[in-house]
Amino acid sequence: MTTDRTTLRLSDDRKRLLDQASTIVASDPTDDPPMSDVIDAALTHLIESHENLEDVRNQYPAQQVKQCCNTSVLRLRYRTSIESKWR
Repeated sequence: MTTDRTTLRLSDDRKRLLDQASTIVASDPTDDPPMSDVIDAALTHLIESHENLEDVRNQYPAQQVKQCCNTSVLRLRYRTSIESKWR
């Protein structure tokens, strides 16, 4: 049996982002969720955000979608259509 192993190098910026994400995932101020739960929640949110964007891109004007959904992770660029760009 093989397993995927990843070593996370925690730069100051990445540590700050993980700390912020931990406070979002935590059930209350005293909760300290495991890093795996924080990463799972972040990945799930990213996938759901992309799916939600794909669901509405043909229902609303491009500018309205851009104003509501543009983030540093899912950037919207459009001319005649909207494209998502992963960083």
